[in-house]
Amino acid sequence: MTPLAFIVSLPVRAYRLVFSPIVGFNCRYQPTCSAYAMEALEKHGAIKGSLLAAKRIGRCHPMGGTGYDPVPDPKTPPKDSPDA
Repeated sequence: MTPLAFIVSLPVRAYRLVFSPIVGFNCRYQPTCSAYAMEALEKHGAIKGSLLAAKRIGRCHPMGGTGYDPVPDPKTPPKDSPDA
């Protein structure tokens, strides 16, 4: 995890430590939003990971979906591209 992603993850870590035990397990998605945010920050870094986490939290409402919703894998350039 990049240093900036670690700093961005501190509020998520605080939520998981303090509020999550009080609120209990009642998440609509699997993995939970906080686990999703941590994984998104790990895989995609601070900026894109934060955007993915915000989009996920925005989908978490009574009219939203449910079920398994994994963090997308980072896109890698094709092997035959000039960037590779």
